[in-house]
Amino acid sequence: MGRTARRAAAAVALVLAVGACQAAPSDDERPSSVSPSPGLGPYEDVPSAVTDPDDPELPDPLVDTDRLVTGGPPPDGIPALTDPAFEDVADVDWLEDSDPVLGVSVEGEERAYPVRILIWHEIVNDTVADVPVAVTYCPLCDSALAFDRRVGDRILDFGVSGMLYNSDLVMFDRQTHSLWPQIEGRAVAGTLTGTELDRVSVAVVSWDQWRDAHPDGAVLSLDTGHERDYGHNPYVGYDDPDTDPFLLDTDADPRLPAKARVIGIGSEDAALAVPVDHALESGVVETEVDGEPVTVWARPGTTSALDAAVIAEGRETAVTGVFRPRLDGRDLTFAADGDGFTDHQTGSRWNILGHAVDGELAGERLTPVDHLDTFWFAWVGFTPETEILR
Repeated sequence: MGRTARRAAAAVALVLAVGACQAAPSDDERPSSVSPSPGLGPYEDVPSAVTDPDDPELPDPLVDTDRLVTGGPPPDGIPALTDPAFEDVADVDWLEDSDPVLGVSVEGEERAYPVRILIWHEIVNDTVADVPVAVTYCPLCDSALAFDRRVGDRILDFGVSGMLYNSDLVMFDRQTHSLWPQIEGRAVAGTLTGTELDRVSVAVVSWDQWRDAHPDGAVLSLDTGHERDYGHNPYVGYDDPDTDPFLLDTDADPRLPAKARVIGIGSEDAALAVPVDHALESGVVETEVDGEPVTVWARPGTTSALDAAVIAEGRETAVTGVFRPRLDGRDLTFAADGDGFTDHQTGSRWNILGHAVDGELAGERLTPVDHLDTFWFAWVGFTPETEILR
């Protein structure tokens, strides 16, 4: 299939995806036709940026609002999950070993959010170890991020606005209808303009890797209250590097191909992009971000959620981890070893989640560094000053 045909096929797939993901609007509407979530706090009596981000009663937006483009579905057309149900690891028989999952750990409580569910809902409003979190996934950027939902004395509940910015999911909070591009993690329009969410670390790994590390963990259930074709990919072929990003209204930085996969670390003028292919060559990349040492790990081990019609049948892609290479005052260095890693100082074995699984340091954990596995166009769109580690 030639480049033009691949682009056409990807465009058709995206049109079908929008139709498949769109839900019928609720009869119970609030201002701007955004339906409320049951049991949540009321919508505050403020102007809605979902309806008009340029409303003169709101703070000046932080972005050119002409670039907040409609991706297809209306607000809540892709339904976020709230008060989700979970299953014990031992009861899960519907995931393949290579299925990608988003692993979240809060104060020792471990949860996995399968991409085969997130690809249809994009946001899960959850509470983990009494911490309100939003676990998010944008298929168009293949970006997974989690946030603390607490802002001052508010606990925010997030929905899918139906807008895109830099081709990235734009969330809205139901309390003030402010707009939050996912990768930025900051309100760019609305009452809460300028407010930043605190990040919660996410590890995107294969189901068997997460399951083996957390046999007593909890897994987001297929019992979502929605009828979706979980396990199937509505964006078939989207990660083909010869296709263009969907509704990206600027030219991607030419230093790398738009859909090259990178590991993004840091922010603003202290941002670094590590091409995944480069990280895979050695398995371990030792570097610094904003003057602090980090160790970047990459191994094959999961499937792309955006390749084949059935997610578990997608092509193999990398799992990554980024950590502080220091433990109890001791600096560590690492080498890839089989499907894991070994530190040079003690010979202990480590898994991709930064857990020592064998040797002198067994049971220890490295401190994770927030990072983002995504396409180059998405990372550089929000961190234009980023350096590239080559």
